[in-house]
Amino acid sequence: MAVYVYSIVATTHPQQLEGLEGVGKPPSTLRTVQTEELSAVVSDAPEELRPKRRDLAAHQVVQEQLMADGTVLPLQFGFTTTDDDAVRDVLEERAEEFAERLEALEGCTEYHLKAAQEEESMLRQILRESDEARALNEQIKSGTGSPDLPLALGELISQEVQARQDRLAGQVLDALRGFAREESGFQPNGNDFLSVSFLVERDNEKSFLAAEQDLAKELGEDFGLRLLGPLPAYSFV
Repeated sequence: MAVYVYSIVATTHPQQLEGLEGVGKPPSTLRTVQTEELSAVVSDAPEELRPKRRDLAAHQVVQEQLMADGTVLPLQFGFTTTDDDAVRDVLEERAEEFAERLEALEGCTEYHLKAAQEEESMLRQILRESDEARALNEQIKSGTGSPDLPLALGELISQEVQARQDRLAGQVLDALRGFAREESGFQPNGNDFLSVSFLVERDNEKSFLAAEQDLAKELGEDFGLRLLGPLPAYSFV
């Protein structure tokens, strides 16, 4: 039967799995596959695995329980392989790599931040601060300009938005990266100009959270900072 893999830990990790349930219906039983230095927390994989709420929650609860007792390399939902021997082979082949990652994640947790600015606020700011954009907008309103002016204004605003968002993203990163061990960026979606995860040492969490709150106050009501965490360090495995 195929094997579902939740995470990798050091063999010295307590690996307390009592009371935890794996994915599937009925829930699968958790077990470990071990080598001399590493253990993988696994279960039998259901025949049809789907990202349903119950299975996603089970996967997350396993990670959180393991995190509470030590350092974890959490795998994303849905990772499966052929059997226990295949898991053991990977643990042995990549032992040094996994050990280095466990060391890098020791005592840390992940916080994911998304940042956005209210669109109308940014447009007003551009028209207020850009002489060229303001002049084009006034010509369009007067009805005396060329038919190409709306396109020219749209292109100018698009360039201004990108430039300003890049500067804002840099400002946010500069304010927070000093409180993190590592960072991992993602492509922002929608109105977001930043999507980034920080690997934060647990001893430094209060300072990181305080810096994020100070930054939110500094940016003001036109900005939205959405911080999720503490999370398993998926982004840094």
